[in-house]
Amino acid sequence: MQNGKSAPDAASLQDAASFNVAVVRGACSSPPEIRVLPSDQRLAQLQITTRIGGRAMSVPVSVLDPATWVEGLDAGDEVVVLGSVRRRFFRAGGSTASRVEIEAEVVCGARDQRRSRGLRRRIEELLEALES
Repeated sequence: MQNGKSAPDAASLQDAASFNVAVVRGACSSPPEIRVLPSDQRLAQLQITTRIGGRAMSVPVSVLDPATWVEGLDAGDEVVVLGSVRRRFFRAGGSTASRVEIEAEVVCGARDQRRSRGLRRRIEELLEALES
């Protein structure tokens, strides 16, 4: 699923002085929160729980203009997310607050073999760019 924004291609990543790629696989801890932004774009906010070394970690993920099936996710549904880490600032209770989240480029069901193959190819492209 593309989120409407074009991710940097492998060639542009080679020229970059930095690299920001996140891949997370885990289960949704709740159904997504869906908001309509002033730009009329839809935003789905997911909480993905991963387990590393026996410890659970919750990772917030934002998906701009999500596919319908993403909006229908439920607690326990397993997904794989490819995106970049982003710190977002916003006003809350009269003060400025921030949140670190993954801004999704691609979201696929963990058992969706067709989308997983495309995701794997995209990750391999990014890794090749890193090695160059």
